[in-house]
Amino acid sequence: MIAAIMSLSLLLFCNNDIKLTKNESVMKFELIELPYAADALEPVIGKQTIEIHHGKHLLAYVNNLNNLIQGTQFENADLETIVKKSDGAIFNNAGQILNHNLYFLQFSPTGSRKPTGRLAEAINATWGSFENFQKEFEATGVGLFGSGWVWLSSNGQGKLLITKEFNAENPITKGLKPLLTFDVWEHAYYLDFQNRRADHLKSLWTIVDWEVIESRY
Repeated sequence: MIAAIMSLSLLLFCNNDIKLTKNESVMKFELIELPYAADALEPVIGKQTIEIHHGKHLLAYVNNLNNLIQGTQFENADLETIVKKSDGAIFNNAGQILNHNLYFLQFSPTGSRKPTGRLAEAINATWGSFENFQKEFEATGVGLFGSGWVWLSSNGQGKLLITKEFNAENPITKGLKPLLTFDVWEHAYYLDFQNRRADHLKSLWTIVDWEVIESRY
């Protein structure tokens, strides 16, 4: 009798281990940690915006994706592969995770405020000056109807392009390398700027860490 109880206990213990291992393999994507405090980007991006945008919106996309990929061909895929090859709800959540990761990690309260080196040269060659690039980038973001993202990307030859992507779209689906992005979903700026999208976009330049953007280039 004692032996039977011990065998049953061992079986239950082993089953629990198997279940935990399976869950860990499925729950592969995690919310990124921010390299700055929630209030560090004020007044450009307020603490409450960071807490809601990062801690609720992005977290929801992470949880959704982990649930959606269970039992699919994407269960063990990396994030970029999922964005390139998926569609529907899986694409929407994976795209938003990738977009937000690039977005949040490009800011710093103390980072460099202008590009240098090869990236600066490429910007000047394409738009004539950094200021001209900023104006076109802002205008593209303001002109995007509805929700989405404005991007600075490069192609395989290092040529720079500004594109607008709707909803969860990302330039990698077009064979481009994303470098810099401004989020124009209203939840990214409404608490701080209400409906003044143009003012929000203009203010973001003061917190862009161009060393991060240069490393992506």
